[in-house]
Amino acid sequence: MASADTLLGIDWGTSNRRAYLMQRGGAVLASHHDDQGLLAVQGKFAESLAALRAAMRVDPQVPVVMSGMVGSASGWQEVPYLDASVPLAQLARHLAPVAGHPGCAIVPGYCRRVDGVDVMRGEETQLLGAMALGIGEGWIVLPGTHSKWVQVREGGITELATFMTGELFALLGTSGTLAGMMAQGEDDEQAFCDGLDEARRGKPLSNALFGVRARVVAGVMPARFARSFLSGLLIGTEFVNARQQQGAITVIASKALSSRYASAAGRFGLQARIADPDEVFCAALAQIFTTAFRKDQP
Repeated sequence: MASADTLLGIDWGTSNRRAYLMQRGGAVLASHHDDQGLLAVQGKFAESLAALRAAMRVDPQVPVVMSGMVGSASGWQEVPYLDASVPLAQLARHLAPVAGHPGCAIVPGYCRRVDGVDVMRGEETQLLGAMALGIGEGWIVLPGTHSKWVQVREGGITELATFMTGELFALLGTSGTLAGMMAQGEDDEQAFCDGLDEARRGKPLSNALFGVRARVVAGVMPARFARSFLSGLLIGTEFVNARQQQGAITVIASKALSSRYASAAGRFGLQARIADPDEVFCAALAQIFTTAFRKDQP
């Protein structure tokens, strides 16, 4: 892509959007966070981008690089997944131009087809940023609606496992047998740890989930602790099934989520390094800026 002095990078997800105006060299000139994710814009991506540019006072000629669900089948433009054999360092060479919008491009996601099929969109950009910061080797955990456990070796993705942790937690809290208990819930560290320990027992998840209700109706656990217990159970299930047995993991998440995952890691005998998602994304953006917008290009 052509050379540029500034670049607008957007992490455009399902519910939220984060944007950064970056100068060549990596300096962040401005940032903007809002709730204008895929669901909110209802297909009007071009109009939403124009409004974002206006809000950030970004010239329409400044190129835009986007990652996340904006490249999904229900996003602005579906971008084919890269095979997991493609090194993360080559992401910038595979940017997909947005049809009809010169200067706009989308970062492709990854698909791994070994021992089943798994995919990611958006997390690959954070992995690239982690590499740029020197923390991109080993197991990297990206919690969220769909939590990702990714093993990176020599700049390539060697393992990928997705867990619907956040989505399940939200659904169980709004409908079904456990919703009433969770509505009156409160944060309790011991109940969270008890949930982690229950996950370690390795019961089928549907059986363990009913056990949350059983504990309450049998008087073993107060209903107000069900929310924390369920959080521990779901997060613990990730640790049990991710085949991570020793050493350290890197957690890329908000302060609240990273605290939970660090606590869980300790319970499972692991060390957890914490990385800030904004810093990681900006590091990836700087890497893409250097690779895809070289000064020697016309």
